[in-house]
Amino acid sequence: MAVGIFDSGLGGLTVLEAAQRRLPDVDFIYLADSEHAPYGVRTADDIYDLTCKAVQRLFDAGCDLVILACNTASAAALRRMQEGWIPEGKRVLGVFVPLIEALTERDWGDNSPPREVDVKHVALFATPATVSSRAFQRELAFRAIGVDVEAQACGGVVDAIEDGDFILAEAMARSHVDALKRKMPKPQAAILGCTHYPLMLDVFQEALGADVKVFSQANLVGESLADYLTRHGDKTGSGEPAYLTTGDPKQVSNRATQFLRRQITFTAA
Repeated sequence: MAVGIFDSGLGGLTVLEAAQRRLPDVDFIYLADSEHAPYGVRTADDIYDLTCKAVQRLFDAGCDLVILACNTASAAALRRMQEGWIPEGKRVLGVFVPLIEALTERDWGDNSPPREVDVKHVALFATPATVSSRAFQRELAFRAIGVDVEAQACGGVVDAIEDGDFILAEAMARSHVDALKRKMPKPQAAILGCTHYPLMLDVFQEALGADVKVFSQANLVGESLADYLTRHGDKTGSGEPAYLTTGDPKQVSNRATQFLRRQITFTAA
């Protein structure tokens, strides 16, 4: 049985790569809704509708479990999907919780009451839609108390990365860090709340300073997924991934190949 990984664009490939390293025998199906990317500037209702349609496509392809490797979809659509849309026997998981569990030093699935944690000042870098949803703050409040979160909407970074313009993406990332530090001069930790941002990890770290611990999602989600599959049955297979896109397969394949620096071939969803 395949595991679906969904993103509005190519950022979720960072999650897929980490999951493949951790789970080499699992069959993954990756779906990029390239036709409608980026999601970060869309309304909550639009994000919900597009996410449901994409997840249904992965269900139809044989996936019982889908990971929303898109922070915007996780923030704006996941809770609503879990409350009334997901079919019986199917599961949809987001990417926020593994990150927050790492930040608050909790084991997977630890639902004990919120408690004091060492980190008190956290910088969150995310898309405008993720920031406006306040989903990160809401999930954090379930697990920790006394944590000050300063969020910075990083408009334009995803578009630059998707276009392959990493010089522009780097300049924009540095600009967003500067804007954040004007509001929170000395963060103790920083969350890269978009699956595109691991490609800019060194840039964020350098701009923030070596004393700031930067949390990036890909490896954390891979570990969390491995733990989940261990506890919920065997999903081993050939380990061969499939790549689907709602956009132009040739164009998306070229960008994905540049993105990961190895040949990636997408087909039409």
